[in-house]
Amino acid sequence: METAARTPAVIDTSALINFLRIDQVRLLSVHPAYSFFVTDHVRDEVTRRHELQFQRLGAAFLAGHLSETAVDTVEELRTFAELTALKRFGLGECAAIAAAFCRNWAIAIDDSNATKLVNRLFPGIRIETTPSIMVALIRARVLTVAQADGFRNEWATYHRFRLPFTSFAEVL
Repeated sequence: METAARTPAVIDTSALINFLRIDQVRLLSVHPAYSFFVTDHVRDEVTRRHELQFQRLGAAFLAGHLSETAVDTVEELRTFAELTALKRFGLGECAAIAAAFCRNWAIAIDDSNATKLVNRLFPGIRIETTPSIMVALIRARVLTVAQADGFRNEWATYHRFRLPFTSFAEVL
């Protein structure tokens, strides 16, 4: 699917790391609705965490699975500064939220506190999560329920990311 046909979305560290951990960032590149962008601040957060995830992120950029963007307009920097002044979120979250708000893009984010803030401060922003991304991929027939459940089990078993259901079939 061509990137131009899809809506831009910024992805936060919380959601991005889920796909990096299971080495499935390529799934983001075939999402039926979104073309995902990573802010420089989110990239830096991934850089500081784990070498393998950083390598996978670099490979994803080279393969064209993700695009990088900077928070650098006056409006984005102002929003970023206002969010960081709250001292409630990391720089990656603040940058992703600022980019989504100022560009009128969707945001993929799994942090529930950040999601509540986005809904309160910027109610028009479309919020996606790791589960909603997976559901869209299942509906687009990119993944089967069994494949998605395998990733769900891998997240729960090895990466402490647990979803409140036992199978994606329950949320379709």
